[in-house]
Amino acid sequence: MQQRSGEPRPTECVVEWAVSSQPVDYLEAVRAMETRAAQIAAGSSPELVWLLEHPPIYTAGTSARPADLIAPDRFPVLQTGRGGKFTYHGPGQRVIYVMLDVKRRFGDVRAFVSTLEAWIIGALAELGVSGETRPGRVGIWVRRSGEDAEDKIGAVGLRLKKWVSLHGISLNVDPELSHYDGIVPCGIAEHGVTSLARLGHPVSMESVDKVLQGQFERRFGRTRPAPTPGAEPQSTEHQGQK
Repeated sequence: MQQRSGEPRPTECVVEWAVSSQPVDYLEAVRAMETRAAQIAAGSSPELVWLLEHPPIYTAGTSARPADLIAPDRFPVLQTGRGGKFTYHGPGQRVIYVMLDVKRRFGDVRAFVSTLEAWIIGALAELGVSGETRPGRVGIWVRRSGEDAEDKIGAVGLRLKKWVSLHGISLNVDPELSHYDGIVPCGIAEHGVTSLARLGHPVSMESVDKVLQGQFERRFGRTRPAPTPGAEPQSTEHQGQK
């Protein structure tokens, strides 16, 4: 059977699935992610999806504009190699780092991003929320009920190194949404941010994780449990402003 354009390529590789139970320092997570991605590229470690939360932090992607950082002293601010602009990470937000062999699975970055977005939209649907994509805007959006407006519930920011993906997705479960006030999220001032809790769908992080895993396996194949990268819990003393 001929493969249709944009579909994942068939693979028998099982993806490891790790969940951190305590907040993980951002820099520690990046170091662990870089190490694992290099191992995947070398063929010495399996692919990995890592679910975690970070202490409050603003991160700047490769196209971040200084004017979009409104409150530089509110939380630590770090430059990162992922694509995109400014975003916020903090408790109540499920951060999903995906370390996958994009060349072997897709051979096409756009198809990979589209499948990631479809994964999150599928998970949201299972949780009772209708997520959508928008042309020219990466991420997942939700229409405001009774208004001609929409809010972002899921952000996507990626980096590829030797065709292995780093960074990934942040999904707002129940973060403190006022923490976004210190930035222009993703450089888009005309729209807001929301969460499952704000939309009237309070759910535990464990329930979200279960849905995410099931929806992931529908699109990417089987997973198996894995230890969390690095030591846990991670110290936050290394986070600083940059």
